[in-house]
This record gives sequence, C-alpha cells and structure tokens, in this order.
Amino acid sequence: MEYTYWLNEVNLEDVPKVGGKCASLGEMIQNLDKMGIQVPIGFVVSCFAYQTFLEHNNLVKIIGDKLGSIDYENEKSIREISKEIRTCIQNGEFPEDMAEEILIKYGELSSRYGMDETDVAVRSSATTEDLENASFAGQQDTYLNVIGKGSLLEKIKNCFASIFNERAVDYRHNLNFDGFDIKLSVAVQKMVRSDMGSAGVCFSIDTESGNNNVVVINSSYGLGEMVVSGQVEPDEFIIFKPKLKEGFNSIIDKRLGNKVEKMVYNDSIEKRVKTIPVKDGFYHKFSLSDENA
Repeated sequence: MEYTYWLNEVNLEDVPKVGGKCASLGEMIQNLDKMGIQVPIGFVVSCFAYQTFLEHNNLVKIIGDKLGSIDYENEKSIREISKEIRTCIQNGEFPEDMAEEILIKYGELSSRYGMDETDVAVRSSATTEDLENASFAGQQDTYLNVIGKGSLLEKIKNCFASIFNERAVDYRHNLNFDGFDIKLSVAVQKMVRSDMGSAGVCFSIDTESGNNNVVVINSSYGLGEMVVSGQVEPDEFIIFKPKLKEGFNSIIDKRLGNKVEKMVYNDSIEKRVKTIPVKDGFYHKFSLSDENA
C-alpha cells in the first residue's frame, strides 16, 4: 500500500484505494490525454494514508467512542460531538514518512509548472460517493488556491476531518453506515485560472431524462465551485452528440442563468478565494460562446 499516487496512475478499478473522485479523474486523464485534451495533473493522498493517519494518532478508538455517544435525536449532540471528532483529526500529526512523501509529490508537481510552490485544489474523495441507494458526493470539503507546504498539509488534514462533519455523520447514521465504512482520500490537483474566464460542470448524458444522445453543460463566470455547490444559477447548454461527431453546430438549446456573483482568487493568506459581483456588462451574457460550448 502507498501513501500517494499520481492521478494518471489510477483508474476506476482503484476506487477502494483512492475514492470515486480521484479514480474518475485518473480515468479521465488517461483517456483524454490520448486525444490531445489537456487535464491538469496532480496526485492522490490515498485511503491507506487516511487510515494510517488515524492509527498513528490513536484516533480510531477515540472516534468510535465519540460516535457511539451521539444522541441522534438531538441536533446539538450531533453538532458538538462531530466537531470534537474533527478537532481531534485536525490536531493530529502526519507520520514523518507520509508528510515527506506528500511534500515530495507537491514539489515535483510544482516543478512541472515551473514554480517552487504552485497553486492547487485540494479535494476530498470518498470510497462511497455514489451508490444505488445513497449519494455521499459533496459532503466533504474542498479547498481552492492552496499554496505552500504547510498550507497543503493543513488542508489535507481538514479534508480527512470533513468526513465527520455534522451532515455526513447524521446521513450515514440514517442509512445504517458505520463511521468507518467509508474511507477518504484527497486529490491535490493543479488549479486552472478559470476565475479569469468561466467554468462549470459537464454531464455526458441528460441526468434528468437519461438521454445519452446529449451533453449538458452548466457554466458560470469564475471558479467552478459556485456551480458545483449550487451557489449560482448557471447558464445551461444542451449539445446533440450525433451532430457534434459530424462537425456541425450541435447546440440544440441553451438557457441564460442568473449569474450575479463569481468566485475568484484572493491574495489573503487566510482566505485564498473570494466572491465578487459580476459586472453589469457580463451579467446578461452567456458565460460561454457557442464555439467554446
């Protein structure tokens, strides 16, 4: 077992090792690279690293005892004890060899982009994000524009801790999941300066109808996190795959969203991103041109 992997070393068969998000990113990088489509590279802090971190800090029994003491009929009990668990994890220390391996990977990633310490997104990736009878996606934390070794290690610990946030703890209990049934890994991926343009989410099918002949794009100005988290009503583009393959204009429908704000980089050490208003000249325009969509 390893503490870290490069994203292009993992695929969908590696969900137990790296979680759903990291496995999907690895699969995407491997397949799109062959087509000449660039995807930002990065690395994974594995589920094995997460489990080792808990054991190194003698947290397994502590967390188990605290979870067992929650009164799930009492919101205050859930809130306070889940916070205690997160604090225990955030106060933990990385094993020396684990911290060294993570920082070596970060140094190599930074060097690939010609920087001493590059800007990265630090994203949680759980082993059970999307199941037939449950969805854990979006319950854990994401941190954007993370720069520096100390900040990176801190944000990784915060991601580890976020698997025990109040909402996730209560949701797992309601579905009869044990507190340790789910493992967590962390994706550390080079940031794209989409705050200077647009970003969003692309679905390879229509998620509402199941129509697999279309691609659905949700887009807004700035970093894509506001689209993912539902903080903004994005523009929507419906692309017809058969015409796209034939090289024709393939947009069959589009809808202007309500994009009043956007998320951009922030220079503050304490707060690396900020939300600002969208300027009037852009508010009533689509965030993507037809050609880019």
